[in-house]
Amino acid sequence: MSQSAPEYALAAHPRTVGNTSSSTRPVHVTSTLVIGGRDVVIAAGPCSVEGYDMLLASARHVQSAGGTLLRGGAFKPRTSPYAFQGLGEEGLLLLAAVREQTGMPIVTEVMDTRQVQRVAQIADVIQVGARNMQNFPLLAELGRAGKPVLLKRGASARISELLLAAEYVMANGNERVILCERGIRTFETITRNTLDISAIPVLKAETHLPVIVDPSHAGGRADLVLPLALAAIAAGADGLIVEVHPDPAVARSDADQQLTFAQFTDLMHSISLIATASNRTVRTPAPAPLVPNIAASASSRDIADPALTAISHDAHTHAEETLADESLAVVAA
Repeated sequence: MSQSAPEYALAAHPRTVGNTSSSTRPVHVTSTLVIGGRDVVIAAGPCSVEGYDMLLASARHVQSAGGTLLRGGAFKPRTSPYAFQGLGEEGLLLLAAVREQTGMPIVTEVMDTRQVQRVAQIADVIQVGARNMQNFPLLAELGRAGKPVLLKRGASARISELLLAAEYVMANGNERVILCERGIRTFETITRNTLDISAIPVLKAETHLPVIVDPSHAGGRADLVLPLALAAIAAGADGLIVEVHPDPAVARSDADQQLTFAQFTDLMHSISLIATASNRTVRTPAPAPLVPNIAASASSRDIADPALTAISHDAHTHAEETLADESLAVVAA
């Protein structure tokens, strides 16, 4: 790709004397959180927002273990129209309530141009899922929204196509784009996708944009998340986005690939060793937090915004009523 002038002029490295590339340009998420610097940044949380208690428990554990961003899907693109589609607006409000309690910035997905304005009001980072990588009207709208964008590589997308998708966001006025390698579709069926480790150094050579990796969707199995995460950090990734759940067995989406709290703590310890060997840093894990009782009623919760109490209670009740009856078979998300 670098043999000729790239079409992705805004995403490409500016060339200096001797044709050497500049380093990654950090993306500022908040005044204190930067992606693409010396620190390896970890975003973690449940695949789907299922209720207030489970989300708060996840956030507190992720934060105590060294995670810096809370991930959680309010709007869920699913292969089957009968699979859980997320809590939508209720999910956004629950994310906002948990951020109020923990101070953690949140990253959540947008699926449609009609959702951009509302999601941008809540999210600190807006995620574009693999299915929407080439949804060009959506990318253009996110360029105008101005919030940092986490852009996932499509399952069958070339690296050049990922960079051109980033160019759509940037050409519409938003240069705060973070690229995400999450595995590509190959002939292999043992894993959910095939993690393209080579994409990390290639992207580092081609673009100034930060690059993070999603080992959860790449492998599709919890036991594969750790080795894939270690490989990603060793290859130069600026961070990870990982799925973590208080009880993966009852998760309403992607149950097989979500880590338990103990597994996430182990992951954070292991990647800190690889990061140190690469002259980078990850926040030192802290002791495990007290986890709130997931069966607690809404009346016992301390939600910062009283208006969220009824919504949180409805979401919690809905989750309890449907979890027992819902099939745990994972439908590709």
